[in-house]
Amino acid sequence: MNIKNRLTLMSFLQFFVWGAWLITIANFWLGTKSWDGTQFGLVFGTMGIASLFMPTLTGIVADRWMNAEKLYGILHILYAAVLFCLPQIATPTNFIYVMLLAMCFYMPTIALSNSISFTALKLNNRDVIKDYPPIRVWGTIGFIVAMWITNLTGNKATAYQFYIAGIAALILGIYAFTLPKCKPQRLTKENASLMETLGLESFKLFANYKMALFFIFSMFLGGALQLTNAYGDVFLDEFKNIPEYADSFVVKYSTIIMSISQISETLFILAIPFFLKRFGIKQVMLISMFAWVLRFGLFAFGNPTDSLWMIIMSCIVYGMAFDFFNISGSLFVETNTDSKNRSSAQGLFMMMTNGVGAILGSFTSGWAIDKFFTHNGERDWHSIWLSFAGYALVIAIAFAILFKHKHNPEEVVNVSH
Repeated sequence: MNIKNRLTLMSFLQFFVWGAWLITIANFWLGTKSWDGTQFGLVFGTMGIASLFMPTLTGIVADRWMNAEKLYGILHILYAAVLFCLPQIATPTNFIYVMLLAMCFYMPTIALSNSISFTALKLNNRDVIKDYPPIRVWGTIGFIVAMWITNLTGNKATAYQFYIAGIAALILGIYAFTLPKCKPQRLTKENASLMETLGLESFKLFANYKMALFFIFSMFLGGALQLTNAYGDVFLDEFKNIPEYADSFVVKYSTIIMSISQISETLFILAIPFFLKRFGIKQVMLISMFAWVLRFGLFAFGNPTDSLWMIIMSCIVYGMAFDFFNISGSLFVETNTDSKNRSSAQGLFMMMTNGVGAILGSFTSGWAIDKFFTHNGERDWHSIWLSFAGYALVIAIAFAILFKHKHNPEEVVNVSH
């Protein structure tokens, strides 16, 4: 098997082991277990908490002491072990703590998988810019396949979704030890300060008004992503409580409907170079923000029969909402920081979106839904999605007014991040 195929398999499994439960866990928590909705927000908050420190810590280990592929394999085996334990947990509080442990093992593997891919391609004299995107897109396909398997096997509301993910994670962990050796580079200077060692120098970027504003908006958009991941599937599934929709395709195969979002994501990636060259980074990020407004607004008015098209369109719009901000945001960081802190600045971008933003979005949404939009155990999804759409609209308008950035047509478009 050539190196591209080996890395493609790694990428496929990397996101398969996440997609098997990420979109469907709400059905397990709110439906099967009937646990508290406020606490459910904390489940997605565990990803943000883990993202605040684990990628940095494992990055230091991989840079200085252990081969990246070995660390990657160990983390996936540990992740699998914790996933096997999750179904045995009897209380929501303990479940959250165990999920946090699982995320501490999983979240850093996303960055490690990128590092392994780049290193392996370079070792084999391959063109990273050309060869990496087709490898990475199989990660999204793996996520979609996992969602379909969980749904079609009737496990979108059962504990077996964790076993599906756990078995795949164990296979990936073992497979990782066969990947090309990615030896520690010991890039940190011998006399480096603690700030340099931990990659904290990038926090100085907050002293720059434009960069600080960008990171703050990244945090708010990170919160929006958690809203759709956490509640999208359970929203569709709860149409079963309305007699006229109970036997609809949307209710039976809600996870498959949600997977249209990921399919859309793979397609919009191809459109990003054109949009960036034509409109510039700021306009593309604005398009993303208004796409979030549409994502939530269409959900608010959609239903499984005469307004099914709204649900489908919401899933299609997701690809634009997610990709346009993340990829153009990465490019903005790339073109507005110098080489000495560019990597750590990218890490700060991810921390603000997947860390701080995820935590705030998860905690706040869980509390707000339970307090203001749940009546006699029934969630008012129309009002929930409209409030989320309003949130995204306020962010978009504020960004358009406050964020100043002149379009430079010569900016290099790199979609292989």
